[in-house]
Order: sequence, then C-alpha cells, then structure tokens
Amino acid sequence: MQNKPTAATAGADQDIEDLGLVDGLAQLSFLVQGVLGKVAAEHGLSVVQLRLLGVLRDRTPGMQELAHHLGLDKSSMTGLVDRAERRDLVRRTPSAHDRRSFLVSITPQGQQLARQCEVLADRQIRDLAAHLTDAQRTRLSLLASALVNHHSPL
Repeated sequence: MQNKPTAATAGADQDIEDLGLVDGLAQLSFLVQGVLGKVAAEHGLSVVQLRLLGVLRDRTPGMQELAHHLGLDKSSMTGLVDRAERRDLVRRTPSAHDRRSFLVSITPQGQQLARQCEVLADRQIRDLAAHLTDAQRTRLSLLASALVNHHSPL
C-alpha cells in the first residue's frame, strides 16, 4: 500500500512517486549497499570487511562484541579477523580482564584503508542524494539518524 503525498508534504515532494516505507527503505538500502560493495571491491575487501574496519575506527571491542555487532557467529568472526590480520589491517591482543578472550584493534594500515574507503563512499553516497534540495537532505539525514540511533547495537 503506497502513501500519497499530503498537503503537509506538498511542494518539492509533490512530483515524487511514493514507494511506501518498506519498498523505499529496501531500495535505498540496495543503493547504499551497492556503493559500499563497489568501494570495498576496489580495495580488495568484502562489504563485511569494510564494516569491520568501520566499527574498529573508534573502538577496540572483544571478539564476541564484534561478532554481535556484525551479526556473525564465532567461527565466521574468527575467519574474518584472521584474513584482516594477514593483511595487517587489524591486530588481536589478549584481554587484560580475561586471558581467554581477545580485543581487536585497527592497525595504522587499516586506518588508512578505512579513511580511503570512507572518502570514496561518502562522495558516492552524497552523489545519490545530489538531486535533493538542502532541506530534503537534512530531513533524510535526521530521519535516518533517528532510525539508526533507536536500533543501534553499540
């Protein structure tokens, strides 16, 4: 069921075909994931590896916390970190609180790669919204932030 624009959304929005909340968000997700996939592939990464670097930019979580955040099971998480460690993108260090667990941190090389990917993804995602007005981009940013902040696992 599609929602039609109302008087409250008239003006700049009046010529937009409303896809509906579910289809609109799903198709937007596909566009953004496509950009992230392209950026990741250009740097020899998978989207999950790109997400790993993004998570590690400003924190040093344990493997279990990282697995939860990325939605991976323990064996998948171990393989992901192993591959990133072989490329010198991340480092595992024993936890000071529990010798059986490890903390994962990003290396300087991983930071550099994450910054490069961030710049490219930022530019390409902004290009997706370039045809919107400033007010529309601001509204989109606020609405996306409200959804993410309400459901953020970390």
